[in-house]
Amino acid sequence: MGVLDAGMEAGERKGILRFCPHRYVRSVLDIAPRELWERGFRGVVLDLDNTLVPWQKEEIAAEVANWIEELKRLGIRICLLSNSLRTGRSQRMAHRFGIKAVGWARKPARSGFRRALEALGTSPAETVIIGDQMFTDIFGGNRMGLYTIMVQPLHPHEFLYTRFISRPPERLLLWYFRRRGHLKEARV
Repeated sequence: MGVLDAGMEAGERKGILRFCPHRYVRSVLDIAPRELWERGFRGVVLDLDNTLVPWQKEEIAAEVANWIEELKRLGIRICLLSNSLRTGRSQRMAHRFGIKAVGWARKPARSGFRRALEALGTSPAETVIIGDQMFTDIFGGNRMGLYTIMVQPLHPHEFLYTRFISRPPERLLLWYFRRRGHLKEARV
């Protein structure tokens, strides 16, 4: 599957479109850091599990580490945003890359996103959220008026609730958004 793009600018979405990402890609590596910079984005909020690393792991692929470094070279500020109650792992990962981290975010609650925006010093209009879950990362980001990019999960191993409760309706909604023309193939 290629990149799917909603062709819409950031801003709070209404109704069922609150669950629709602005863009859907295979991996963070399908997101060009320079494109984000040129579109005026100065902050990136990143989910950790199954977006950057497999669930509950800390080993990050060299290509993903290079992608993070490219964002930083361009001057884009980065904040990890995790729902984990155990924040040590996200803090260690953030420290390793010299970026910010907000733990126990309770996504899709706005409070975690607000703390991430404060840590970045950016406004919603100049910030992107990148994550693998529609009902936490994308829904929360859309509610806050961020530009939302959904990635395919890195690995099928994940929290059981996510795998059996969240993923089936996600697949259905992604199909619906494609069918209705809300997500279209796009060039990267």
